[in-house]
Amino acid sequence: MKVFGAFIIKEFNHIIRDKRTILILIVMPIVQIVLFGFALSVEISNVNVAVIAPTYNSNINRLIEKIDANEYFTVKIRLNNYKEADKLMKEGKIDAVVYFEKDFDESSIKDNTPDIGIIVDASNPNTASTENMLLSSIINDFVSSEMNKGNIHTTPMDINVRLLFNPRMESSYNFVPGVMGLILIIICTMMTSISIVREKERGTMEVLLTSPVKPISIILAKMVPYFTVSFVNLITTLLLAYFVLQVPMEGSLLSVISISVLYIFLALALGLLISTLVKTQVAAMLSSIMLLMIPVIMLSGMVFPIESMPKFLQYISNIVPAKWYIMAIKKLMIEGLSLSHIIKETVILFVMTTALISLSLIKFNNRLE
Repeated sequence: MKVFGAFIIKEFNHIIRDKRTILILIVMPIVQIVLFGFALSVEISNVNVAVIAPTYNSNINRLIEKIDANEYFTVKIRLNNYKEADKLMKEGKIDAVVYFEKDFDESSIKDNTPDIGIIVDASNPNTASTENMLLSSIINDFVSSEMNKGNIHTTPMDINVRLLFNPRMESSYNFVPGVMGLILIIICTMMTSISIVREKERGTMEVLLTSPVKPISIILAKMVPYFTVSFVNLITTLLLAYFVLQVPMEGSLLSVISISVLYIFLALALGLLISTLVKTQVAAMLSSIMLLMIPVIMLSGMVFPIESMPKFLQYISNIVPAKWYIMAIKKLMIEGLSLSHIIKETVILFVMTTALISLSLIKFNNRLE
C-alpha cells in the first residue's frame, strides 16, 4: 500500500512540475466555460438602426423613441434619402433601416397603406431574421396600442422587408468566410510550428544551422511548402464556395486573394513564434489548438455575433486575427465592396503580421545564441 501511495505522490509531483499539464487540466476548462457561457449566444444586441422619412411627424417620432427604448436597438441617425443609408450600411455603421414612404398617420393605418418597410443586412442570416422579427413586432405593437387607440390590431400590418447582400438567407454566406479563416490559420500555424520543432527533436536543426545557408533562409525554405499548400486550399475553398455552395463572388477575386495571402503570412509567422516557445511536437500542436481553435470559433464572428458578447470579450476579440480576416472576406465576397472599404482590416492584419514576424525572429535568434 505504501508503494501504491508513493506512485500516486510521484504522479501528482509530475503534474505539478509540468506547467503545460496544469494549463490544460485546470486553466483550459475555466477558459472554455467562460467563453461558451458568454459567447455561445444567438441573441442580438447593439443593433444600430437608421430611420428614413420624408417628414418626421409625431407618430414617426414616437415610434423612433419606442425602437430606441428597446434593449436590442439603438437609433443612430435620421435620414431623408436612401443613398446615405446604403453608404452607412456598406461601411458597417448601421445594421438595419426603418423607412417611411409617406406620412405615418391614422388614415394610412386604417386603409392598411402605411408604406413602411425594413431593410436589414442579411450577410448573417441568423441575426437578420431576428432583427426583422423584432422590428416588425415593435411597429405592429406601436400601431395597435398607440395609433389604434388601444384596440387590438387583429391583422399584422403589411411591412415591406428588404434583405441586403443575402436575399435568400443562405447560411453558407456566413459560414464559408468563417471556415476560410479557420482552415487557413490552422494549417499554416500548426504545420509550420510542428515542422520546425520536429527538426529540433531530431537534432537536425543544429546541423542545418551550421551549413553556409543563413538561418532566415532555412526558416523561409521550411515555410514555402506550407504557404503553397495553404494557397491551394484557398483556391479550392473559393471554387467549392462558388460552384457548389453557390456563394457569390460579388467583389474582386484579386482582392480576396490578396487579403488571404496577407492572412496566410500572418499564420506562418504565428507558427514560427510558437516553434520558438516549445520543445516538442505535441506541445506545438496543443499550443496551436489552444491559441487558435477556441478563439477563432468563439471570438471571430464565425458562428456567434460579436456584438452580442459582453464588452470584455468584444475587446479580447480584437486580438484574434481571424475576426478581421472574416470581416474583410464578407465585405469583398458577399457585399461586393472594394479594397477601399477594408483598409482598416488590412492595416490591422498587416501590423499583426509585422509584429509576429519581428517577435518570432527575435526569439529565434535568442535561442540560437
